Amino acid sequence: MRIDKWVQKFKGCGKSVARRLIASGEVRVDGVAVRDSHFEVTRFHKVEVSGEVAQSNRAYYIMLNKPAGCVSATSDTEHETVVDLINEPFSDLLHIAGRLDKESTGLMILTNDGQWSRLITEPDEKIPKTYLVTTEKPISPETVAAFAEGFYFAYEDITTLPAELEILTSSCARVVIYEGKYHQIKRMFHAVGNRITSLHREQIGSISLDENLAPSDYRYLTDEEIDFSVKS
Repeated sequence: MRIDKWVQKFKGCGKSVARRLIASGEVRVDGVAVRDSHFEVTRFHKVEVSGEVAQSNRAYYIMLNKPAGCVSATSDTEHETVVDLINEPFSDLLHIAGRLDKESTGLMILTNDGQWSRLITEPDEKIPKTYLVTTEKPISPETVAAFAEGFYFAYEDITTLPAELEILTSSCARVVIYEGKYHQIKRMFHAVGNRITSLHREQIGSISLDENLAPSDYRYLTDEEIDFSVKS
């Protein structure tokens, strides 16, 4: 919402009064006087009007190294969830930006900023997601071309976007996909007669799993990771 309209709503005043408050430096956003009436305020800005704190919501962005056996859910009556691993007073506010299967491991992002999380999860954004996989059988060179072409999934009546497959060893590969269909990578390997035995997510956009995070550990995203995660 524009700051002038925001002040009007908060103060219950007209446009001219709101704009005078803004022009005189009486309105501060994140500690800085804002004199542009068109400035866009989000629900996570700290806003002060004439010294009164009018809004002080905070956005949280968490990187978690998901362990195997933990479910990608905010609550579950039978299993430990990724949110259970976040020992913070605000953990119940978090949602998951990109799920992983119960036995899959690696990078997960949790946040309370729905607009930001949609940017890294919506298929239309085509954000690359990188995985390290091991397979039951050796990966044939033909699999690289098959992944690049895409696979038709009859149940959803869709064809997957081209994916990148780099064979690292006979039964280990790095896979990059640009969407997140249900069990997508497992189904892609199944389509070529192979089966995944482990799947580990390394990267979402420009956010890479911190190598210093042990399984179940987490940390806050840096400002750079938040700002550039959707620009890769």
